[in-house]
Amino acid sequence: MQSNKDLERPLGQAAAPARAFGRFAMAGRTMWISAAALCLIAVSSAIALREKPFRDPSLLAVSTPEIVGIEAPVAPVETVAVPVVQQTSPKSGGPSIIHVNPESSGQGNSVIVISDPSAIGQDLRVAHLPDRALIEESDMGPLPIRATDGRRPVDVYARPWSGSRGARVAIVVGGLGLSQTGTQEAIRKLPAEVTLAFAPQGNSIGRWMQAGRQKGHEILMQAPLEPFDYPNVNPGRNTLTLAAKPDENIDNLRWTLSRTTNYTGIMNYMGARFVADEAAMGPVMAELGKRGLLYLDDGSTARSVAAQLASKNGVPFVAGDNIIDAQQDRGAILKKLDELEATARARGFALGSGSAFDITVDTVASWVAGAKKRGIEIVPVSALTFDPEKG
Repeated sequence: MQSNKDLERPLGQAAAPARAFGRFAMAGRTMWISAAALCLIAVSSAIALREKPFRDPSLLAVSTPEIVGIEAPVAPVETVAVPVVQQTSPKSGGPSIIHVNPESSGQGNSVIVISDPSAIGQDLRVAHLPDRALIEESDMGPLPIRATDGRRPVDVYARPWSGSRGARVAIVVGGLGLSQTGTQEAIRKLPAEVTLAFAPQGNSIGRWMQAGRQKGHEILMQAPLEPFDYPNVNPGRNTLTLAAKPDENIDNLRWTLSRTTNYTGIMNYMGARFVADEAAMGPVMAELGKRGLLYLDDGSTARSVAAQLASKNGVPFVAGDNIIDAQQDRGAILKKLDELEATARARGFALGSGSAFDITVDTVASWVAGAKKRGIEIVPVSALTFDPEKG
């Protein structure tokens, strides 16, 4: 009879002398385990006792992937030797291009940063300084002129804006320089997006121009032009008139232009009769086109021929939609400003003008703050011009 162990043995396998084989097998396994343990201890000790880490960093190859950008075509930018940072402001919105040449690099390469002009704005440290290339010295004083490289005051002295196609409103506050206190308060209270216009008969215009430019304002000069019922209604000294010869009017215009610098163009002060006469306005527009200045027609007369003559002479042009403070009343001014907003939402843009009366300045300042919250962009006058040279 077979034992239970014989029955559990796999079929066809004979019994082996298990005891002897088991002793030798056990002894062999013990020896191999001991040898492996000794080897592990030896290797670990060697690693611990090395002077340097097991993996020498100097032998590791660390590679940084090269970043390759797609170069977009960029218009040539004039090289400026002194500043390390050079900014090219957009001519009609769009991005600014800034070239940064690190002094420590010792190489000719530059870093190009393209950014939103509305975020950067003007460099207030130098906005009040005239570009000497845009100045013509004359017996009357400095006159604006196109630079030999083609740059124009209307472009160089323009306040940057976003370039977006949303609802845009430009507001011009004129008569600055006539009252020292009023001028100071207007510059202090008005948001930088509001354009300032200086009366040529004013005092200390150069000083106030610098204050306005450092605040960030775009600036215009007001040219006194002959109104109806002249001289009973008189715009002031050096008024351009229909009775004067063209050369006399140009001399009077140049006197106005010489009163300060760093402005983008002129706007009429009165002049309903003058701006309706092509023979009188023609030489004026030719002079502005030669000097690279814009012309703002305040829109006070529908008979103005300024638009046609501006196009003919390459003068950037814009016409105002209303005069906001014909009535010196806060409610009336707010109504006119609201009309500008409605026009801008319907047409895309609107322009209004007023004078530096206390009630006008305070009302405009508060309205602008609210308009921004409603999605209206307040832009400089230059942003709304039609420029024949740009199409």
